Amino acid sequence: MKTVCGIDLGTQSCKIIIYDYENKKIVDTAQVPVEMIADNNGAREQKAEWYNEALKTCFNKLDKSYRMTIEALGVSGHQHSLVPLDEKGRALYNVKLWCDTSTQAECEQLTAAAGGEAKLIKTAGLPMRPGYTAPKVQWLKNHKPRAFEKLAHILLSHDYINYLLTGEYSAEFGDASGTALFDVRKRTWSKKVCDLIGPEVFKTLPALVEPGEAAGIVSAEAAALYGIPEGAIVAAGGGDNMMSAIGTGSVEDGFLSMSLGTSGTLFGFSKTPVIDATGNLAAFCSSTGGWLPLLCTMNCTVATEEFRGLFGLDLKALSEEAAKAPIGAEGIAILPFFNGERTPNLPHGRASVSGITAANFKKENILRAAHEAAIFGMRIGLEGFMALGYKAKEIRLTGGGSKSRLWQSIAANVMNLPVKVPAGAEAAALGGAIQALWVLERSGFNGKPGNPKLAINSVTNEHVAMEGGAIIKPDAKSVKAYNEAYGNYLKYLQALGPLYK
Repeated sequence: MKTVCGIDLGTQSCKIIIYDYENKKIVDTAQVPVEMIADNNGAREQKAEWYNEALKTCFNKLDKSYRMTIEALGVSGHQHSLVPLDEKGRALYNVKLWCDTSTQAECEQLTAAAGGEAKLIKTAGLPMRPGYTAPKVQWLKNHKPRAFEKLAHILLSHDYINYLLTGEYSAEFGDASGTALFDVRKRTWSKKVCDLIGPEVFKTLPALVEPGEAAGIVSAEAAALYGIPEGAIVAAGGGDNMMSAIGTGSVEDGFLSMSLGTSGTLFGFSKTPVIDATGNLAAFCSSTGGWLPLLCTMNCTVATEEFRGLFGLDLKALSEEAAKAPIGAEGIAILPFFNGERTPNLPHGRASVSGITAANFKKENILRAAHEAAIFGMRIGLEGFMALGYKAKEIRLTGGGSKSRLWQSIAANVMNLPVKVPAGAEAAALGGAIQALWVLERSGFNGKPGNPKLAINSVTNEHVAMEGGAIIKPDAKSVKAYNEAYGNYLKYLQALGPLYK
């Protein structure tokens, strides 16, 4: 058996898959939870040592006979984090996460230092947002000056996993482009942005690894610690959205991926930079070459989960109840900002239920509105794509909500695009495994010559399958009804949004 391994460090758990690339099937999986430190000031943090423990526990859960067949590994990780390390690779402070909104003051500080948001976007392609890494570095300087003085290496979460595996400090273009320390157009670190924080910051950034290249090989220490083969190739890896793009086959122009998880994302491959002057679409790079413009909302399935818990429903009952309500939930609209919000930029956002009357105040309407709100947030992103000239052909749905028939129908009709659902449940982990296979085949292995010109779409076309081959198509009547419901949602967003700036 010949296998590659995909590692996905998510916000709430670490998942590992072992993929038999000859027979095109996942042969073993493991998953362990990862805790989060939360504070009322918006802080969301983890400890770097938890990642090491999660890796050890996950690998130990996998069958040893499968582990020892691994020839290459690819790592996916939640984006925008800050793992601050000293010169010996020791964490200087907790890992601040993508969903940390405690850095709004630092965003304002850096934006002012740059001469305004428009200049930031012109300089590097991104504005400052609380989720990005740059304001987290400024926060460290402002609030933990002793730690900042010892700062020798800035890594993202997936970079840190690569470091644990290889002992090498590295980064790659996709995940790096989400730091706001990066020049998206030129695909390189931005010294101008780094200097806004301090001239020492640029020197702490790791070397960039080209798409399709290796970040290193599994070290002897890592092999002993995790029980995996020494010398196995470790691909460059990437952010979870970049790896999900690979895992869903969205590596060509026109294909959008929509991820329905705690956060919601909508992203698509582009051969040229897509820079949004409004800042709603993040002008990221892809991890396969090219760019990956992306919308991120911080509250996707959050509202449905909150109301599911409130009403004491399991997932099946949740969908059944919501499906009883008509499109538009009889006028009820939910702003699902339980965690603040990134797009639209409402860091102090709060959730609300609006449009309630004595006639429509029903459980099924509230649950329906919670489902619809998540996709309405995505539609804001689709309109941004269209305004910038992106021609979408179809959506590939992934994440925890992707298997729900109700979610699929809402997505197809709100977005007015055909929807396909990849067969695999773990797009990011599978993307890591496929990227690892891509690097393996490019570099050569088992006595076979390498093919350095091998394109990533050749690999995804062979290894990404769709669920039953089904396509969920929009229908005109439902599209019209959702257009009206979306207008109702926007009415409440425009009215309440200024309260949460």
